[in-house]
Amino acid sequence: MSTASLVPEQSTTSQVTSLEGYVGFDTITQQIEKKLLKRGFHFNVMVVGQSGLGKSTLVNTIFASHLIESKGRLSAEEPPRQTTEIQTVSHSIEENGVRLRLNIVDTPGYGDQVNNENCWEPIIKYIKDQHSAYLRKELTATRDRYIQDTRVHCCLFFITPTGHALKPIDVVVLKKLSEVVNVVPVIAKSDSLTIEERAAFKQRIKAELIFHNIKLYPYESDEDDEQEQALNESIRDLLPFAIVGSERNVVIDGRPVRGRKNRYGVINVENEEHCEFIYLRNFLTRTHLQDLIETTAQIHYEAFRAKQLMAIKESTGGQPSLGASAPIHLPNSPQASTSPNASLGSNVITSPQITMGSPAQSQRSVPAFS
Repeated sequence: MSTASLVPEQSTTSQVTSLEGYVGFDTITQQIEKKLLKRGFHFNVMVVGQSGLGKSTLVNTIFASHLIESKGRLSAEEPPRQTTEIQTVSHSIEENGVRLRLNIVDTPGYGDQVNNENCWEPIIKYIKDQHSAYLRKELTATRDRYIQDTRVHCCLFFITPTGHALKPIDVVVLKKLSEVVNVVPVIAKSDSLTIEERAAFKQRIKAELIFHNIKLYPYESDEDDEQEQALNESIRDLLPFAIVGSERNVVIDGRPVRGRKNRYGVINVENEEHCEFIYLRNFLTRTHLQDLIETTAQIHYEAFRAKQLMAIKESTGGQPSLGASAPIHLPNSPQASTSPNASLGSNVITSPQITMGSPAQSQRSVPAFS
């Protein structure tokens, strides 16, 4: 009996059949929800920008809790403090029975040095390293039931509120980041600009993004319905978000709100007439949190994965063999290997001594990253 005869024929047309009684498969959404609530969710956000723009403060403001320490000085006597290397802070937070594992990736302020050549490379390398680590776990013979996801789902890019235009280094970093991660630009400390200056600044930034063909999140998709397309279009009109962050409470009309008080009055960070923080928070947590996670997996990670597997295929002459016993080494993996018969889909990926890394590791090495 041929294999083809075992496969049931599928009709090319589909029609909705009415049920004569209650079956109960409509509870599948409740079953999925119960499983997901038990497992919890992961969200990884990276903050990128020059030092002193309030990156830590904004993250704390968005999630209404003190998650990451600010590097700002509290007095003139204190020595300057700044992030000198990429740091990850993890927190488990819960809201109405939903547990979220939040990883905050704090990056060194780029552009702070006299020579800023390639200062963005450690940030790009970190993002790609997380993709590489996830791919290694996928290719292992006995992989975890649920692979821990450390891929960066969202990158908040902080723009200095100069009121003029993007700096040349900002354009370069935005272009590099948009190729590997979901980038959401924000104008930091926008209360230093008047409403007119802020509007003109945003228009200049949008013009530069179009001129340099920089694609930012959310992306256009044919799969979105009319409501989703309208929502994404309204968000694209707001980019970059002009925000103000604050962890302190000030009293307005007898009630405490998060804001900043100066000699001219009080800035309420949740007042849409003062800044666009509330739009950013709703966008990140209430409307696009799941889409950010899915877009990372389906677009950025898939592009990375396809590139790596194509490199393996090219190094084997395009003909994977079925009997080789040499393990596969991926970037930054000392001994991350598959079993001799480990498969990906229907093809077994094996090759004699294929190593992806530096030329010092192998004469037939495949570049880890472009």
